[in-house]
Amino acid sequence: MPAKRTIAPGIAVSPLALGTNVFGWTADAETSHAILDGYVEGGGNFLDTADSYSFWGEGNSGGESETIIGKWLAGRSDRDDLVIATKVSHHPQFAGLAPSTIRKAVDASLGRLGIDVIDIYYAHFDDVDTPLVESIATMSELIDQGKVRSIGVSNYTADRIEEWLRITDREGFHAPVAVEPLYNLVERGIEADILPLARARGLAVVPFYSLAHGFLTGKYTGDEEIDSPRASDAAQYLTPQGRKVLDAVRHVAEARSAQPASIALAWLAAQEGVVAPIASARTTAQLGPLLESMHLELDEAELRLLDDASQP
Repeated sequence: MPAKRTIAPGIAVSPLALGTNVFGWTADAETSHAILDGYVEGGGNFLDTADSYSFWGEGNSGGESETIIGKWLAGRSDRDDLVIATKVSHHPQFAGLAPSTIRKAVDASLGRLGIDVIDIYYAHFDDVDTPLVESIATMSELIDQGKVRSIGVSNYTADRIEEWLRITDREGFHAPVAVEPLYNLVERGIEADILPLARARGLAVVPFYSLAHGFLTGKYTGDEEIDSPRASDAAQYLTPQGRKVLDAVRHVAEARSAQPASIALAWLAAQEGVVAPIASARTTAQLGPLLESMHLELDEAELRLLDDASQP
């Protein structure tokens, strides 16, 4: 089993989080349950979802991912071994971070997941129309009520995270323990601000789009059409710089007899402050490289090669 990493006291996670935004969208319930089974059997224990996943799918209204996870959890005896993170602010019925919205949204999430407490509850997107202190007070209140074990922030700028922390320090609210930003080998912008801040304040970094919409799996070359709803997003990285990064990833992967996706995730997991990259699978066949990454430890030369190739 891969060694666990600590996000907060009592919350230890595998070095890869399973992204579940595909559940109820490109993966039906049966497939999603098989993916969850495979992930846990492979040593994973960290599930990342949101109340909004996946309202954009045809016929969906939001909450599909949480509902699928909840049905999978029902009757399982290992709930206490799992770390379940979900988010608030983006569900069509619970948009924003007004106190009343947060209170209604958390109860809805708990109901769909069929659990008593959420391990990490993220503010999904900033809400500039609600005073930050009101949102923070309500999120902190959820910990006191026992509905949430810890809180985090996602898609916030460094300035707004700093403001959140200042308010928390001043008012004595429960501090966030995690930050969920965009970060991968071709998107390294957070290294200028969010990453140093997270390191200084002890916030666990849990990056999303860790494989750059699938680009870092190596299957997107521009030479053939890929059947994936994310193909157009991945194609944006088919630049000279992107190809340079991919060449370096492939070089390390070949030397390691590993998959490119495993190498890209292992590089991310090796960055100081990063606790667990998030990656998703829409089929059980796509799980292999994700699970493989949890057992890979790149050496200094490999890390340096990838780092040099991916510098903007």
